[in-house]
Amino acid sequence: MSARTKSRKRALDILFESEAQSLPPGGTLAERRADTEYPVNDYAVLLIEGVVSHRDRLDEIITENAKDWTLDRMPAVDRNLLRIGAYEILYVDDVPDAVAVSEAVSLASDLSTDESPSFINGLLSKIVELKPTLAV
Repeated sequence: MSARTKSRKRALDILFESEAQSLPPGGTLAERRADTEYPVNDYAVLLIEGVVSHRDRLDEIITENAKDWTLDRMPAVDRNLLRIGAYEILYVDDVPDAVAVSEAVSLASDLSTDESPSFINGLLSKIVELKPTLAV
């Protein structure tokens, strides 16, 4: 598993954990960074902080393009994978869009429902397609 793949998984863990504990997005980041048993590298921090700072816009884009799904109805893992993937697509220039989509789909395959990989692939692919027209 590549370093960035591990970073995405760590970012997902922290965003999911914060949400599950009804904390602000990324609310467990400081605690996790202080825990030497739970390494959080710079790329994971970039993803978490990026999702947190752009969350309203990311959620708006996801909601506008999630056919027949609201954010609240999505599994928490999927919701946070979509945020991470959309953040990478829209704001991280050194990650190819196809890699951002593929990594999110791979994590969904490992961690979410049977339907999640195709749902995440379709939605993130739509965001890639719309990227030139989206104001971020």
